[in-house]
Order: sequence, then structure tokens, then C-alpha cells
Amino acid sequence: MDATATVTPFSTLIRTASHEQHTEAETSTFMGDLLGGRLGVDAYTRYTEQLWFVYQALEEGAEALRDDPVAGPFIQPELMRSTELERDLAHLRGENWREDLEALPATAAYAARVAECARTWPAGYIAHHYTRYLGDLSGGQIIRDKAEKTWGFERKGDGVRFYVFEQITNPAAFKRGYRELLDAVNADDLEKQRIIEECKRAFALNTAVFRELGEVFPRSA
Repeated sequence: MDATATVTPFSTLIRTASHEQHTEAETSTFMGDLLGGRLGVDAYTRYTEQLWFVYQALEEGAEALRDDPVAGPFIQPELMRSTELERDLAHLRGENWREDLEALPATAAYAARVAECARTWPAGYIAHHYTRYLGDLSGGQIIRDKAEKTWGFERKGDGVRFYVFEQITNPAAFKRGYRELLDAVNADDLEKQRIIEECKRAFALNTAVFRELGEVFPRSA
């Protein structure tokens, strides 16, 4: 029997191994209340602010990794979100949106871990890249739709541009290509297992942000 026929693709391994942590993040009380229309636009704004800190860490680290043999293939300009996030924040908070912008403690920890991986461990950076950008292309579209309907943002306009990937015309095909990159990642089995563990950690860090946001914005009575 050909042993290669039974080898599970890495993209499948990473998805199934992190399923529990992914589900925990998706089903957080804060996100449930936000998507259920039980919180105001101020909660959505604060969430968007927290995203900015995380994506600053992701995308400031990306440039130095562009030629890295492990992380380099994942650095794709059509994914970058910082410019769109800043446009959304200008719409949500006004042109002086940078004033009084504050990372929650959990957000600061999350961004710091992303930055650390970008500096010292390119394979670990992939775990954070995967959990963020593939999530934005998938579940993020549900958030965009809910935000447009709940708070009256123009469809794919200011306030929700973070979720609009104008340079990706076929998200399904793009995600297939991304999973092929994962399957071909330049890492041995031990390193792949470490990437999976970092992926779980990324979801846990994200869940911690939701938990703190939930404390700032308890469910409306």
C-alpha cells in the first residue's frame, strides 16, 4: 500500500486540531451579543479598534518576512488590512481616531505575541496569519453583513471596509490556494505540530480579547 495515500494534508490537520479553540472564539458571549444586535455601534467600534493593534503587528512584521523561505509565500498584498481598518476607524471615530486609542490588556498580549513570532519564529507567524486572514475571508463576511444591517453602514462601505477584499475576486479559489500553501509549507513534522499549537494559542488570545470586550460591554438588559 502506498503510504502517501493516507497522509492527511497539513491544512486539514491544522483546521481539525484547532476546531475546539476556533469554536470557542466564534461562540463568545461578546460576539454573540454583537451579531445578535444586542450591543450598540460603540461596541463594534471598540472591537474594530482592537483589531487595528493586532493587524499592525501582523503587517509591520510582514515586510521583513517577504523573502523568508517559510513565511514568505504567505505574505500576499491583497490580504493586507491596515489601510482599510484605518479608513473604518476614521469613519467610526472621526479623523482624530488615533487620539485616546487604547489596547485592552488582552489585545496588547495578542499583538505582542504576533510581533514576537514575526521577529523570531516565521513558522509561528504563519499560525497567526492563517487564523486571522482566512477567518476574515470566511466568518468575517457574516460580521460585515450584520454590521451593515444593524448599524446602517453602506454595503461594503466605510465602517466595514476591513471585511472587503477588493483585490480578491474569487474568495473560494483564494482560500483553496492558501490551503495549498499550508500543505506545501517548508517545515518538518515537528515544526508543523508547533505551528498547530501556535494556531490554538492564536485562537485563545483572540478569545481573551472577546472576554475583555464582554466585560466592557455587558449584554443590554
